[in-house]
Amino acid sequence: MDRIQITDDLSFSRLVYGMWRLSDDANTSPKHVRAKVDACLDQGITTFDQADIYGGYEAEEVFGAVMTPELRCKIEIVTKCDIVAPAGRYADARIKYYDTSRAHILASVDHSLRLMKTDYIDTLLIHRPDPMMDHHETGAALDEVIASGKVRSVGVSNFKRHDWTLLQSAMKAPLVTNQIEISVLHHVPFTNGDVAYLQEAGVPIMAWSPLAGGALFEAKNAGLRDLLSKIGAEFGVDDTAVAVAWLLAHPAKIIPVLGTNTLERIAKIGDAAKVTIDRQTWFEIYTAALGHEVP
Repeated sequence: MDRIQITDDLSFSRLVYGMWRLSDDANTSPKHVRAKVDACLDQGITTFDQADIYGGYEAEEVFGAVMTPELRCKIEIVTKCDIVAPAGRYADARIKYYDTSRAHILASVDHSLRLMKTDYIDTLLIHRPDPMMDHHETGAALDEVIASGKVRSVGVSNFKRHDWTLLQSAMKAPLVTNQIEISVLHHVPFTNGDVAYLQEAGVPIMAWSPLAGGALFEAKNAGLRDLLSKIGAEFGVDDTAVAVAWLLAHPAKIIPVLGTNTLERIAKIGDAAKVTIDRQTWFEIYTAALGHEVP
């Protein structure tokens, strides 16, 4: 498994296991969760993506139930904060909202550390742009959690360029990644500037929902799937692996985040690394997704 350098002393596996559905599984026993983790490690997938809100604020705790010092030294943990929803620890919230205040960030970090039974988070992301953000307060808080040793690096998720530059302007530490939605069906980031500004800055991009949240399997996308299956047959993999490989082929250093609770599917996440997508094949897939040839 290839790796992507995030900071001088931190790298991620090129494919990341997303844990947003971890606590939704009918079986959340430590034995079953550890089997999922081991299935990832067997493929060289060492980076695990979490968020405080996942599973109604329960997914981090489910993950923490399998954490040991031996496991922790083998993996990288990404988690997120700032979404407050009327569930779990915020059951008394009147409405869903974002909180990028210093108090909230510090409390969220401490809570995530306790739940996941770890002393540090490799990368903390601000989960959603906060229209009420005081960038000076938020930036200082992110610098503070790094200085404390509780967080090794910080980034964002779902940020536009203006959100990114606003927050970065008030920080000493660099933002190291932006986790955004990208897939063969949600390809607009390649043309609206979302990918371009990160690529220009040399910032690795984490891609959530790289299989378009299941939309790839809808009947209306049968033609695209047929093409992906045809390409996959050449490499002995299925259509989903080709869809992920399409992202890996882009020069912007895209890091797909894939989540599934099925052990058989987890074991196949690494198949995407077996596929080679040349330029014409990339555009062949892009054309099928567009529904027409490029201009």
